Amino acid sequence: MANQLIWHGHANFEIITPDLNIFIDPWFTGNPSAQTSSASVKKADLVLVTHDHADHLGQAVEICKNTGAHLGAIVELAGRCKAQGVRPDQILNGIGFNIGGTVEFKGVQVTMTQAEHSSDQGVCVGFILTLENGFCIYHAGDTGIFATMGLWGELYQIDLAILPTGGVFTMDSRQAALACRLLKCRQVVPMHWGSFPVLEQDTQSFARELTQRAPETELISMEPGQKISL
Repeated sequence: MANQLIWHGHANFEIITPDLNIFIDPWFTGNPSAQTSSASVKKADLVLVTHDHADHLGQAVEICKNTGAHLGAIVELAGRCKAQGVRPDQILNGIGFNIGGTVEFKGVQVTMTQAEHSSDQGVCVGFILTLENGFCIYHAGDTGIFATMGLWGELYQIDLAILPTGGVFTMDSRQAALACRLLKCRQVVPMHWGSFPVLEQDTQSFARELTQRAPETELISMEPGQKISL
């Protein structure tokens, strides 16, 4: 079976490999773009959370408690989730990890990156995942553009970048297109758009900016609930 990606709206993505189901920022309840609920999640092996805002932490604790999934998060947020009932043996590295660190989970390498955004506990992060077959995915989390994205583009051969494009709280289309050039990513999926009225409501502006700033990156414009093969 090929690796698959499902967008559950906003920043909520599910990565399916032959052996694992990985969720990133699993916000279902209250997510106006979600086509399903967290109660429908029957298999989850790893849940990654970029920061503690409600539209990203979402139902991470609930899913971990219901399915036995492991949790990956920065140390302070991992501690908060532990206090809410996630067992210590379910937390990657026991206490979480931090920016620049890499942990392995059942053949998947997870590297934590910086993200430029606000949070209550710890700091905001992104994740670079190298799947069992070597396919590399970068989920940027909530972030504005930062120049050292270029370093991640040098260190990793990023097959797919998942970048926010909605503006106001994160990068807009112009910044995200330039980020693709820095990252040297082969493909990009835009996220964090259309969820709220204040955000960009489609990916047309991003498509135009991408053509100008990173024409070698292929745009994959997903709709909430859509599944694609990687």
